[in-house]
Amino acid sequence: MSHLGKHKPFVRKALILAEQAVEHGNHPFGALLVKGEEVILTAENAVNTENDVTRHAELVLVSRASKTLAPEVLAECTLYTSTEPCAMCAGAIYWAGIPRVVYGCPAETVAEIADSTFVVPCRELFARGLPAVEVVGPVLEDEAVRLHRAFWQGH
Repeated sequence: MSHLGKHKPFVRKALILAEQAVEHGNHPFGALLVKGEEVILTAENAVNTENDVTRHAELVLVSRASKTLAPEVLAECTLYTSTEPCAMCAGAIYWAGIPRVVYGCPAETVAEIADSTFVVPCRELFARGLPAVEVVGPVLEDEAVRLHRAFWQGH
């Protein structure tokens, strides 16, 4: 299996979580935390249902993870997300001590589709921290982009 191939099943699960977020009335973002080959936590965007602009899928996940998992466990995890983390979520991931992020849709692509103007690639943010967070992506980019195009066309 290729380097990216091992990540595809987990990114696909993040995309399913993003679809579920839409079904629940939120924006199309999903995230999961994996240790080894085991999914230990999942989350979806909850911005609309919780009436809180900070409830991005990654931040919901990191908040739950940092409350329930030891730092030693977080240090062995990978956070998979349907979409490249924004600056807010990247900061949370860094401070939680999660060393790897794998994403589907690039942030710049979402910004183009959703007409957003605040985009900082997470690689730039993570590269400034010590230790730096490893970033892999995009993975399953076409599937992730299709999800955003379908959602944002109607909004």
